[in-house]
Amino acid sequence: IHLATENEQYLSELPEQAGYFKETRIVEFIFLLSEKWHLDQSTRYQAVELLERFMIKQVEQMCDGRGNAEGRDQGQRSSWSSVRDQIVNTFVLRLVSCVQLASKLSLHYSRVTSDTALKFLQSLKYSYTKQELLESELAVLNTLHFHINVSTPLAYVELLLEVLGYNGCLLPAKPLHQLCVQLLDFCYLTRETIYDTLLKMTIENSTPSKLQIAKFLTVKEDFMLLAVGIISTGVFILSPGHWEQVVEHLNCITGISTQSILEFSYAVVKRIVGSITP
Repeated sequence: IHLATENEQYLSELPEQAGYFKETRIVEFIFLLSEKWHLDQSTRYQAVELLERFMIKQVEQMCDGRGNAEGRDQGQRSSWSSVRDQIVNTFVLRLVSCVQLASKLSLHYSRVTSDTALKFLQSLKYSYTKQELLESELAVLNTLHFHINVSTPLAYVELLLEVLGYNGCLLPAKPLHQLCVQLLDFCYLTRETIYDTLLKMTIENSTPSKLQIAKFLTVKEDFMLLAVGIISTGVFILSPGHWEQVVEHLNCITGISTQSILEFSYAVVKRIVGSITP
């Protein structure tokens, strides 16, 4: 109930720019960096979501500040160019700071220290100091008003798996959890293709309008839908005999329609197989 409430609250306050900073190259960078530093599974998702929320807030603040001071047209174009330069120049530093903060939230023994972060940045030819690294972490915290410990889609997946087990679904728990994590990685890395397929299926049209794309944003950012879709796909791959039963259970637990769960699973499996065959 707590996760569902948190998810609904997030969706009700969703900024128009949600998802802009979940581009494949950014997500891949964070995932690879998390692997390099031996961070636990939840940390990489936390870092992606943290960077996304921070960057949107930062861009909004920069644009508001400059937009109010500048004139229209040419002034605004030069203002946006200045904002863009600032974002580009500090982006990798902010990304590393978000991974650092996520590692501290996880209470994992492989917490990323300042020395580790600096060494990595130096390997990329950046010459930041420890002070600048600390100021970058504080910039993220202050921009988000220290509200950084939000639930990731992995938390939704794991809790739903627990509920399924409690409800008597006899599933291979450990292999299913491992597969769900792999599928979650896959969905983060191929996000646009999967949701594009899902949108076209939903509207039954291969050329969605701008309004339809805008309205679909809440679907793309719905962690509960993502979690049930991941579990449904995992069961379909690992234990197809239990699939229909699990989908019914997920529908009862979350209230998400069976049709929506099936469509999400189809979009994921289609992307995995790389085929247009139904």
